[in-house]
Parts: sequence; structure tokens; C-alpha cells
Amino acid sequence: MKMICAIIKPFKLDDVRTALATAGVHGMTVTEVKGFGRQKGHTELYRGAEYSVDFVPKIKLEIAAASEQVEEIIEAIIAAAYTGKIGDGKIFVYALQQAVRLRTGERDLEAI
Repeated sequence: MKMICAIIKPFKLDDVRTALATAGVHGMTVTEVKGFGRQKGHTELYRGAEYSVDFVPKIKLEIAAASEQVEEIIEAIIAAAYTGKIGDGKIFVYALQQAVRLRTGERDLEAI
């Protein structure tokens, strides 16, 4: 099992969700986050005053999946979230040791 963590632009969430549903993803966790990478934030104008925004709003998706599904999920996220501009995001994949469904006690692949 693997955990896929994707950081994407907020306005791409609906496109990514649709692409993931098509790829067979039945659930995910979505969190509003802020951060920066090479983008290093940006400046904005508010009531005539310019100020610096150090952290850029992003969406973090967390998806638990079978190892066999990982490449298909990654390709779906890339296809749906890509704009070609700086700040498109990142995808991280790491090992998932165990999963347990609280309601039924099912474990591992049955739980996800």
C-alpha cells in the first residue's frame, strides 16, 4: 500500500477530483494549506498599499491506494492539475504500513 500526497493549486481541485474518480479512487482527504517553494510567495495590492504574501494557498490531497494503482493515480493528477506555470505543485508517494477501518475492523487493502 502507498500514501499519495499531492499539493495542487486550489482552482484545480474539481478537475483533479473528477480525474481521480475516473481512475477508480473512492476516497481522499483534502486540506487547505499554505506554503512556498521556488515560487517564494508574491506581492499583492490592497487599498493602494503593496504587501508581500509569503505563503501561497494550496490544496493538499492525501490518497491511500494499492501499490498497483499508484502510477495511474499520479498520471491522473498530473493531467488534471497541470497548467505549465510555476507553482503547479508536487506529488509525494510513501509507504503505508497499515490501514484499519474503525467501524468494521477491516485492515490494509480491505480498509481502503
